[in-house]
Parts: sequence; C-alpha cells; structure tokens
Amino acid sequence: MYKKILVLFFWSILFLLSASFQKPISKEGKKELPAPDKINNLLFYIQRSINISVINYVLNNDEKGELNITEPIKIYWKNYASDGSIEPLNYIQRKFAYGIEIKMLDAEKKLFCFNFVSYKKKKIFLIKSLIDNKYQAICEMNNKMAILNKIFIQIEGGSFWVPKIKYIEISGKDFSKNEEIIERIIP
Repeated sequence: MYKKILVLFFWSILFLLSASFQKPISKEGKKELPAPDKINNLLFYIQRSINISVINYVLNNDEKGELNITEPIKIYWKNYASDGSIEPLNYIQRKFAYGIEIKMLDAEKKLFCFNFVSYKKKKIFLIKSLIDNKYQAICEMNNKMAILNKIFIQIEGGSFWVPKIKYIEISGKDFSKNEEIIERIIP
C-alpha cells in the first residue's frame, strides 16, 4: 500500500512539474516564441513548439570570472509561460531530455566536448575564441563548423516520456562565410 501511494505521489509531482511549463502554441509557433535577451554568457538556447518557455545554456563562471571547470555550463528554464521566472531542470529533464554529458578534452586550454543526454550523435565543443576570448559552443552543421546559437524542436503529439519529434532545427553562424546556417534533423 505504501509503495502505491509513493508511486502515485511521484507521478503527481512529475505531472505538476511538467504542466507548469505547458502553455501550447501554434504548430507554426517558431515565429511566436520569445528569445532570451540580455543574458550574460549565453551560449545557446532551446525553444520547443509545445510551449513558450526557453531552456538556456549559459557559461558558468566563478566569482573571479574564470570558467568553472567542474561545471562549465549552467542549464535553466526561463518560464515565459507564467511569470518569467528562472527554474532549474527537474531530474527527468536533466537525465533524459535536455541535460548534457560533458568531458574535458584539454585542461590547459579548458577545451570541452559535450552532447545532449537524449541525442548523443551531435558532438558540441566548448571552445575559447582566439578573436574575442569568449567561449562559444561549436558544432558541425551541414558539413560546416559553426557557432551554435539556438535549437528549435518541433513536437507533434506523443507522450510525456516519448514525445513525437517531427524535426529539430539547429541554427548557428558559419565560421568560413560568417553567415547564418540552419541544419534540420529528422529523427
């Protein structure tokens, strides 16, 4: 009996956590989605078609302005669906959807490689620019290296655990031509 109550409580909490972000938008909602503004050290962000809240991936600096090498990227929601508050990812979101797995490649240069826990195929590198000394998220888009700016996920149906993802658009800036570039992934 105790286990059933505990399971029911757990699922109720998960529902409340996910429902707090659910404010549906139109299928063509990309144009209606808010983009984060004035966020210091923003690397990139994720927008989703099912809700207007944005997931921000921000460089994590310590008090001295140096990169925190144990946790170089902070991830959090900007909850545009209600009051604009900032909220951390919950356990399920961190471990199964929007969290990242990060590995240091070079301690001296503070070079990192990471991928999303939900999509391990796309490798992203956290690299300090030689031009302006700022860190950038770099990945391959359409067979070109680019600075990652945003990701849009078109979700059409499915369930909480297994959403039906129609496509993912990755947007950035091409290094060689300094032009916007978009790669569409159909899972």
